[in-house]
Amino acid sequence: MAGSSLLALIDDIATLLDDVSAMTGVAAKKTAVAARKTAGVLGDDLALNAEQVSGVSADRELPVVWAVFKGSAINKAILVPLALLLSAFLPWLITPLLMLGGAFLCYEGFEKVAHKLLHSEAEDHAEHEQRLDAIKDDDVDMVEFEKKRIKGAIRTDAILSAEIIVIALGTVQDSPMGEQIAVLTAIAVLMTIGVYGLVAAIVKLDDAGLHLLEQPSRAKQAVGGFILRLAPRLMKSLSVLGTAAMFLVGGGILVHGLPPLAAVLHTLEELVGGGLPGVLVAMVFNGIVGVIAGGIIVGAQSLFKRLLKKG
Repeated sequence: MAGSSLLALIDDIATLLDDVSAMTGVAAKKTAVAARKTAGVLGDDLALNAEQVSGVSADRELPVVWAVFKGSAINKAILVPLALLLSAFLPWLITPLLMLGGAFLCYEGFEKVAHKLLHSEAEDHAEHEQRLDAIKDDDVDMVEFEKKRIKGAIRTDAILSAEIIVIALGTVQDSPMGEQIAVLTAIAVLMTIGVYGLVAAIVKLDDAGLHLLEQPSRAKQAVGGFILRLAPRLMKSLSVLGTAAMFLVGGGILVHGLPPLAAVLHTLEELVGGGLPGVLVAMVFNGIVGVIAGGIIVGAQSLFKRLLKKG
C-alpha cells in the first residue's frame, strides 16, 4: 500500500519540504477488498509524506506536493496498463510478485524500526543540520536541488505504486478483464488523490492553527492551539500505524503464499473458534511473521554488505 523510509513512499518529500522550510524561514465490493489489501501501504505512504513538514513556508509546501502528485499520476498511468498486460499474458507471475511485494514491506518496516532503535535523536538532528548547512551554501542551486529531490520522490513513488497495484491485482486476478480494469483504475485514482490530498491537508494544519490563534475569539484561539499541538502527534501516530500496517500486510501476504504458514494460521484460528478472536489471532500471527521476515532480510543484507567490504 513506501521507504520514511519511502520505499516505504516518500520520505524524500518529507526531507525536501523540511529543507525548503529551513531555507524559506519557516468497481464496488471487489474494489473495497482491494482497497483494504492496499491500505497498509497507503497508511505508510501518508505518514512518510506528512512526517516533519509542519512549519513549511506556505509558498513552497503545496507546490512541492503538487509536483510529486503529478509525477505519481503519470506513474499510475503507466503502471496500470502494464499490470493489466501482466494479468492477460503472464498471470503466473502475479503470485511471485505478490510475495516479493510482501517481503519488501516486511523489509521496509523492519528497517524503519531498526533505524529508530539504533539512531538517537541527537544523531538524527546532527545529520539534519549537516544537510541544511550544505544547502545553505551559496554555491547550491536551490531550483536544481528541489528538482532533483522531487525526481527522487517520484522514482520512489513508482516503486511503491507498482507494489500497491500488484497487491490490488492479486485480489482480482481471477475476475473478468472489465472488473480488473475498474478495480485497478479505482485504486490508482483513490490512492493518488487520497494520499496527496491528505498530505496537503496535514502540512497545512499548522497554518490553520496559527490563523486561528490570531483571531480575537478565545474559542478560536483555543482551537488553534489544539490544532498546533495535534499536528506533530498526528504525524507521529501515522508513522507508527503505517509501520505496523507494513508488518501486518506484508506478513499476511507471505502467510497466504506459503502453505505451511497458512496451515498453522488456519489451525490457530480453529483453536480460538473464529470470529473476532480469530481475526485478532490472524493479525498477531501475520505481524509476527512480518517482523521475523523483515529481520531476516535486513540481517542478510547487512551480512552481504560486510562480506563485500571484506572482499
